[in-house]
Amino acid sequence: MIYGSFPSRRLRRTRSAQWIRDLIQENTVCVKDLIWPVFVVDGNNIRQPVSSMPGVERYSIDVLVEECLKARDQGIRAIALFPVTPDDLKTEDGRESYNPDNLICRAIQVLKKAVPEIGIITDVALDPYTSHGHDGLLSPDGMILNDESVDVLCRQALVQAQAGADIIAPSDMMDGRIGAIRAAFEGVGLCDVMILSYAVKYASSFYGPFRDAVQSGSKLKGDKKTYQMNPANGREALHEAALDVQEGADMLMVKPGLPYLDVITRVKNEFKMPVFAYHVSGEYAMLKAAAQNGWLDYDLCLMEVMSAFKRAGADAVLTYGARDIAALLAK
Repeated sequence: MIYGSFPSRRLRRTRSAQWIRDLIQENTVCVKDLIWPVFVVDGNNIRQPVSSMPGVERYSIDVLVEECLKARDQGIRAIALFPVTPDDLKTEDGRESYNPDNLICRAIQVLKKAVPEIGIITDVALDPYTSHGHDGLLSPDGMILNDESVDVLCRQALVQAQAGADIIAPSDMMDGRIGAIRAAFEGVGLCDVMILSYAVKYASSFYGPFRDAVQSGSKLKGDKKTYQMNPANGREALHEAALDVQEGADMLMVKPGLPYLDVITRVKNEFKMPVFAYHVSGEYAMLKAAAQNGWLDYDLCLMEVMSAFKRAGADAVLTYGARDIAALLAK
């Protein structure tokens, strides 16, 4: 036997048993990493399944309180709120977005009293409120008006912050909106309200089920490519993030998540600040659909996806599977 022909370093040695694999694992998924996105509808005692997102429902505020209490008991620290606005409240100018008594503001107020342990993140964008389905206002010839949209977004952010939101998350991708919102907050003494910027949001094809959930997809006229990023671009992500950091963002978001792991890593390495990933509706729906067809194991794949986000550098992940992950971690 020629011993010299064998490798001196055998990496399989440290994979030989679960205990050693656990000891040397580089990244760990924890329940504190999870943010649970939820959809809220007006009314009482309402649960509406989202057909394109198996396991996801729209909740009325009273039911959402019950579900958030359960999520809290699972160890989930934060939720991201998204409203489903009735068609009769959708307008060209999206004015329902800054109504201080709108659905999202009422939900914030109730949840902060009922489940104060959970942080509330709210979306700042106009697509749930506009009759045309865009995140900004339109000119008569159909162009997105950047600065006029930012004015409305500031008003929207203010009513959400005044209702008690902990983190405001502008997802609209209008230029300059982080600085404008930060200045608006400082101007009225809301200095401690955090801003999670969707700094790097791509014009992705993975958002379809979300638009079903908030019932904005059928309203959308055209696409969002003039304000959301080109999926082929990576360096541009660093420019977008740098501007939002300069303007006062506390955290940065990369959306979608899984197809853009490289971007998460680049943003994290460049800015050394909290970076969140959004495991978006299309990514979640694909896992669910494949599992329902018996093509993969949903639980194992979901945990693998979460490990990939952590390995890429994400500090936290918005995922519709948050409560599923929490349950798996508790086993």
